[in-house]
Amino acid sequence: MALRNHSTITEFFLLGLSANHHIEAFLFVLFLVIYLLTIMGNLMMLLVIRADFRLHTPMYFFLSHLCFIDLCFSSVTVPKMLENLLSQKKTISVEGCLTQVFFVFITGGTELLLLCAMAYDRYAAICHPLLYGQIMSKQLYMQLVWGSWGLSFLDALINILLAMNMVFCEAQIIHHFICEMPSILPLSCSDVSRNITVLLCSTLLHGLVSFLLVFISYARIICTILSISSTSGRSKVFSTCSSHLTAVTLYYGSGVLRHLMPNSGSLMELMFSVQYSVITPMLNPLIYSLKNKEVKAAVRRTLKKYLLHIRS
Repeated sequence: MALRNHSTITEFFLLGLSANHHIEAFLFVLFLVIYLLTIMGNLMMLLVIRADFRLHTPMYFFLSHLCFIDLCFSSVTVPKMLENLLSQKKTISVEGCLTQVFFVFITGGTELLLLCAMAYDRYAAICHPLLYGQIMSKQLYMQLVWGSWGLSFLDALINILLAMNMVFCEAQIIHHFICEMPSILPLSCSDVSRNITVLLCSTLLHGLVSFLLVFISYARIICTILSISSTSGRSKVFSTCSSHLTAVTLYYGSGVLRHLMPNSGSLMELMFSVQYSVITPMLNPLIYSLKNKEVKAAVRRTLKKYLLHIRS
């Protein structure tokens, strides 16, 4: 109610990536292609995992949810960015901005926790291969996935309920191409100390704790790999987690660096934001399909079945 009754502005201006019309036209085509590739790549991965019974394992159950999250994350950020690249008046309503913040929280937070759960899955598979079936039971991996969604939703809900009480009076310019909580807090003319405290706590609990769990999992994995005597054995074991490690590095690296930087709208800040919110969702299915023999074999089997079905 505070938002409707006391705010004197109804929209924000998203400055985006560039003010040059020629560059904006190029960026529109570039990001449209990236978005289409993201949709096709993640949908293909979802269909392959669902169609091939050999991929009905905890690892690929996590991967299917990661693909779905990447589809959602990209769809939350890219369409509005594409609209503004073609628009003279690059605006978003206050309600629309807060809605985007809410879904960025859910999708980004769930991806963090899913990557953490996948790291634990790789730890169980590599460090305790004989007990893997008992450790990673169906009940556990279902709880890990739905717990990731639930915690991220709760985190987003708490932050957005506080944000709805903020009053926006004069400042309307967001030096970014999407709405994120760190970008809109400086625009408020009301007291945002509680918002900052809750955001900091949720970032530390959500981001830092999940990162530490991923780090601990991979520290144990590396110790196990180094204990293997043969080079070929080490290489084979490492290949089972190399795709996930690449995805973690891309997402955590760009995400952490972006949120450590001040909200100035600098080129480096925007590049890191583009990396984790636009580029990474496109790259994840490529990483898992190009570096994973099981996925490549499943893709070939699925395509073969599809072609045979068409011919018949």
